[in-house]
Amino acid sequence: MILSGFFIFKESEKIMSETRIIELEIKVAYQEDLLHSLNDIISDQQKQLYRLENSLTLLHQRQQTLADNMESTSSDDNQPPPHY
Repeated sequence: MILSGFFIFKESEKIMSETRIIELEIKVAYQEDLLHSLNDIISDQQKQLYRLENSLTLLHQRQQTLADNMESTSSDDNQPPPHY
């Protein structure tokens, strides 16, 4: 009698273990999906960061060019006209 109770206990323990394993596998699958989604988001953000850095570099170059042009134009304005 005790022996049959032991087998029932082992069988129910086995079912609980299998259920627990299935639950863990489901959690791992969701985590893997989340990890892939986050990886895609980070990749997209990195691409956007590169584009923004390039835009900033171009804007800085344009601003520098305009500043240089303004300096050369203002230095020409400070010189007396050629007929002096």
